[in-house]
Order: sequence, then structure tokens, then C-alpha cells
Amino acid sequence: MKPRIDDFNERRKHLKQMSDQELKAYFEKLTDQMIDPLLELAYTHTTPAIERSVLMRMGFSSLEAKMITEKMLDAHLLQHGAGHVVFKYASLNKLSIREAGLNILNDGKALETCVEVFK
Repeated sequence: MKPRIDDFNERRKHLKQMSDQELKAYFEKLTDQMIDPLLELAYTHTTPAIERSVLMRMGFSSLEAKMITEKMLDAHLLQHGAGHVVFKYASLNKLSIREAGLNILNDGKALETCVEVFK
């Protein structure tokens, strides 16, 4: 195994003159720069698992949530949020959330309506 080059003193030159407070602020700044892209991804992307979880919290069984999520994924609606799509459909048709979700699940026309709404 190659011996490790000890360059600690070289790498810490720009940090040597900083106080503890300045080091802490610098560390937090670097941490923010590292975390920002991850937060951006979390805000702009979703997964079927997350959407199933949302639907289950809205009162659907895990099997219903799975099937609704799959239909929305196939219809390219998942990017809008499964719960949001169900809520919007319920609002437009004056249905309960559960009725709206079951309509989306069982009625192809309901899903087409959602696709049109979110175009």
C-alpha cells in the first residue's frame, strides 16, 4: 500500500487564521452548498412510494393507493402529486376524496378528465 502524503498543513492554510466562530460559519456555508441540490431534488421530484403514502393518509387502502398510483404513473400525472390530482378531481366533480379516488381507479373517463385538467 502506498504511504499517505501528509498534506494537512497545506490544506489548512486558508483556515488557520479563522476563529472558532468563523470556522463554524464557514462549515455551515459549505454544508448549505452541499445540501441545496438535495433539497431542490426533494422539492421537485417525487416517487411512487411517496405518492402511495399520501393516498393512504387520505383514507385509501394500500392496495387502492398502489393501483391509483400506477394509473397516474401510466398517465404521466404523478408529477403533479397523486393526492393533488384526486383532490382536484373531487373538487371539480363535487365528490368526496374517497369517491374521487375510486372513480379515478375504476373509470377510465375520470382519469382522462384528470389528464385534461393537468395538461
